[in-house]
Amino acid sequence: MTINKFCADFGGDELTELPSEKVLQFFNIITDGCKPQTKRVRFTHLSSFFNFMKNNLDMDLQNPCELPMLRKLFRSTVTISWNILEKETVDEIIFRTTNIRNRLILELMARGGMRIGEVLKLRLCDIQDRKLISQDPKSGKEQEVAFIPQKMADRLREYAMQNCNNPYDRIFPNSYEAARIMVIKAGNMVGIYLRPHDLRRYAATYASRAGVPIEIISNNYPPAREFVDDSAVPWKDQ
Repeated sequence: MTINKFCADFGGDELTELPSEKVLQFFNIITDGCKPQTKRVRFTHLSSFFNFMKNNLDMDLQNPCELPMLRKLFRSTVTISWNILEKETVDEIIFRTTNIRNRLILELMARGGMRIGEVLKLRLCDIQDRKLISQDPKSGKEQEVAFIPQKMADRLREYAMQNCNNPYDRIFPNSYEAARIMVIKAGNMVGIYLRPHDLRRYAATYASRAGVPIEIISNNYPPAREFVDDSAVPWKDQ
């Protein structure tokens, strides 16, 4: 279809004198209302046509589809494939982390699906039993809610009560960089390169495998009260 339409529109023109502006105008017409994938396929067809003409008829022919302006408009998207952590790996990372503060930070990301920045903003007044209120989250909403296992909620409140002087104190007054380094070191203990968002991504994947509807997972926080696994990771002091 693309080549036939092109030949019908420009069959009487010299290919060597065809300006890129006309090619762009042609593409805008034949791809109007099409999906991005369809646009890229049609662009590839015409680019291949010009390359065929160049290789077989005129080596000096300039392929207008090779111009940076057109290539940028119709370039293929890059699909990123993430390696999802296994549950056993996350359990081992948390089990090996002996510092209670660091362990809680890791669990809030892995069990509550929270971003590292949202974990660091948590205050004592944001803990409501198993429900955690995240103020000014990255999503732009006024606040969001995450649910965590009961045993973890009890330990989080106990830690917060011991380390906060008033309800509005941050539970973890760490810097982002310090928390990021802590996460990397936690991964090193089990021989992997671990980033903070890997734990949030794991939370979403594990929630999906456990049967959480995609509507809940896509609504920023994977866990909801009825889907949270209430069995916490074993602690060495239990």
